[in-house]
Amino acid sequence: MDAPMLWIAGPCVIESEALVMEVAPRLAQIADRLGLDLYFKASFDKANRTSLASFRGPGLEKGLEILQKVKDRYGLKLATDIHEPWQAEPVGRVCDLVQIPAFLCRQTDLLVAAARTGRKVNVKKAQFLAPWDMANVVNKLVESGCQDLMLCERGTSFGYNTLVVDMTGIPEMKKLGWPVVFDATHSVQKPGGKGSCTGGNRAYVEPLAKAALAAGADALFMEVHPDPDNALSDGPNMVPLAELEPMMERLMRVYRAVR
Repeated sequence: MDAPMLWIAGPCVIESEALVMEVAPRLAQIADRLGLDLYFKASFDKANRTSLASFRGPGLEKGLEILQKVKDRYGLKLATDIHEPWQAEPVGRVCDLVQIPAFLCRQTDLLVAAARTGRKVNVKKAQFLAPWDMANVVNKLVESGCQDLMLCERGTSFGYNTLVVDMTGIPEMKKLGWPVVFDATHSVQKPGGKGSCTGGNRAYVEPLAKAALAAGADALFMEVHPDPDNALSDGPNMVPLAELEPMMERLMRVYRAVR
């Protein structure tokens, strides 16, 4: 039997400990019922927000403290992103997966630091890169000692404030020999589309995710929130928690049919 599909899910940013502790057990229940290999993801810092006035998160120390509580209480594997090389070591002590943001996927020092944690690394393909350009990213990680990595499709710049997903990029990146994740929620963003913050359209999360799984994506990344319209980061593209399980049931039917 094939291994369960890997699923990276959680709120965009750690808004509060209460929010994280509300979302984590719900995701754990869904993953258990559907047979998914869940990594709970939330950011301790959103260092690439559009505006200085935007909420960034609780910071590294407090954020990792909250994530550790998720692991201790619910036994979940953890994922979070890093923006600077010095963050890799402390994140690697707590999290099972270290994520590299798309804008930073060519930053050599960041990739080397992530590789040296010994953890699984998920690298998001930059919005400005071709899928085959990720070969250089893979080489940097492997040559730095990384033995477990994934590449993540999250859309490509298509004019101003718009992204498009080229599904041929999924099999192209799979040619590099590593699993490919589809980031279903960031792919529906409209970067800077609301002037001082990013817009998006969550209505397209499910159809794009279905297409990505049909194209051969090995895993899904999805940000979720109990009340996305009042979320402090990426609300327009996050999936409402109440709608998540039936959506994942439909997506898993596609995943299993393809395999």
